[in-house]
Amino acid sequence: MQLPTHKRLMIFSGSANRELAEEVAGSLGMKLGQVETSRFANSESYVRFAESVRGIDAFVIQSMSDPIDQNVMEHMIMIDALKRASAKRITAVCPFYPYSRQDRKARGREPITAKLIADFYEAAGVDRVVAVDLHTGQIQGFFDVPFDHLAGWVLLADYFADVIDDDFVLVSPDAGGGALADKWAEHLSDFHGLHGQVAFLHKKRHKDKRNVSETLAVVGEVRDKICIVVDDMIDTGGTLTSGAESLVQAGAKEVYAAATHAILSDPAVDRIKNSPIRQVVVTNTLPLTSEKEIDKLVVLSIAPTIAETIKAVFEEESVSDLFHGANQP
Repeated sequence: MQLPTHKRLMIFSGSANRELAEEVAGSLGMKLGQVETSRFANSESYVRFAESVRGIDAFVIQSMSDPIDQNVMEHMIMIDALKRASAKRITAVCPFYPYSRQDRKARGREPITAKLIADFYEAAGVDRVVAVDLHTGQIQGFFDVPFDHLAGWVLLADYFADVIDDDFVLVSPDAGGGALADKWAEHLSDFHGLHGQVAFLHKKRHKDKRNVSETLAVVGEVRDKICIVVDDMIDTGGTLTSGAESLVQAGAKEVYAAATHAILSDPAVDRIKNSPIRQVVVTNTLPLTSEKEIDKLVVLSIAPTIAETIKAVFEEESVSDLFHGANQP
């Protein structure tokens, strides 16, 4: 007996950011697959796929927003259910990779949670992982399955190409983020003909406190320049807003900010409102509630980028070619 070779693509969404998943599916001319999600009385997650998934190429999209632990577990359960229902290949799409800031042991007796999450995904039965702008590229090495790293920052850089001129400085919020600022500079030069300088903020982070840092100095020439602070995420906004104040004190003409992941935990919104930052540009890898949608915030959709990646993976095409190699760490 000989069966014709064919593949069938289906896209599913967890409950964290269904709006993004619907936009991704719409970009591909598809509808989301049917999945039932609910909670038991004790808050345990329940998942059931409402249609046959046997032999499919499944992409499961879940944004790891608050409550992160609950959304992570829901993602794992969806993957497990697909595996047990005989899906042929399962790809976990994590626009924002959870627990990524704990990617090494900075102090004794600390966990490496980025690796732990990788172990969770592989134990659940995932065959491939897709994520946007990892906190550090080394996280890809925690996986034994293929990992596609999407360069969401390119979307942000292209936006600023229409806003700025050559008289600008790309500012990293710390010395370790200088590589990202360099990528921005190279991209703006190669694809838009804009030539800017790179600077960084020298800061001190308090090891005994989470989300607490202090900007000590601006390293680089920023006087009378338009400054764009570039980072992968904005959480409480403390580093960003204190850095913006330091840039203004150093003579910066205007300060903008860009980050792929808008976590915006309290009191980030108030800090940004009261800061000298003119505009903060982010993507919708994480859902934004109405109280976070302030005038200074510009939200760009990452959905077309994810959709193009899903199409490339399904058709066995190169993902790196979509970003001209800019997705490499």
